[in-house]
Amino acid sequence: MLDRLLAIIYILMNKGNVTAKELAGRFEVSTRTIYRDVEHLSMAGIPIYATKGKNGGIRLTEQFVLDKRLVSKEEQQEILAALVSLQETGAQENAETLKKLGEFFKVDSFQWVSIDFSDWSGRRQELYGQLKEAVLQKKKIRFDYYGQYGEMASRTVWPVQLLFKEYTWYLRAFCESRGAIRMFKVMRMKRVEVLDENFSYAEITDEERADKESCVTHENINYNEVHAEIHLLIDKTEAYRVYDRFEEENITVLKNGDFLIKSWYLVDDWVYGMILSFGPAAEVLEPAFVRDEINHRIAGMQKRYAEDL
Repeated sequence: MLDRLLAIIYILMNKGNVTAKELAGRFEVSTRTIYRDVEHLSMAGIPIYATKGKNGGIRLTEQFVLDKRLVSKEEQQEILAALVSLQETGAQENAETLKKLGEFFKVDSFQWVSIDFSDWSGRRQELYGQLKEAVLQKKKIRFDYYGQYGEMASRTVWPVQLLFKEYTWYLRAFCESRGAIRMFKVMRMKRVEVLDENFSYAEITDEERADKESCVTHENINYNEVHAEIHLLIDKTEAYRVYDRFEEENITVLKNGDFLIKSWYLVDDWVYGMILSFGPAAEVLEPAFVRDEINHRIAGMQKRYAEDL
């Protein structure tokens, strides 16, 4: 009944005057039930009244109706666009709210962003649904996790937030085995299980809670891995890829047309793969440990191919 009462208020705010017969048809109840609803709303302090006659119906007093002029057209579009973006993360429960606000503002919503959490096969959609459920319902999750060097361990965590950073999805979570907030690459999480066990951040120490809060506000992010400013020399023939991959402020065009790239990265397999994808057109100038690792990987590739000869 409460849903119907709230819906009646919304309809009256939007249309101004509605007959009891129209409301009864919409909610599939009798007109007597609608008049009873009007009584309940009136007793609750809602300024609602009914009139008879040719132009009669049920309406709210003018003082109660929200003045849509308080929100500009630009602000209306911003509100609707924000709701659309929430839908793209899987929050389908906002669909009805989106529809109602669109009708109320008399503004069409538009899909300004599209986010697909799955891979091309569509198999990962279930995983992101599990993580969303765990974060929103404060459920612990357990999974097998592959570390930076390929070692696997079982982890039980308290999920805080999904984060997309640079090129990868991460899960921020309080790790029970480490006793602190950690960042987990979603791609390395295997056999994820949402446990029937809730958690509360009140159980975390003040220091750990501060760590958690800093994660949520995107400050002082600690990835527990190495960050470095990498300097790359890339041949001018790769210009289209340079401007696809790097920000303009990180690019210096040299006199001969080649490119000097200076950019900060989380140094992991993806970064090494990105550098190697340029083939002989790219050279790591610094730091030395990245250059050494690239040399090591190239030597490994040469050895593997030499064995096939």
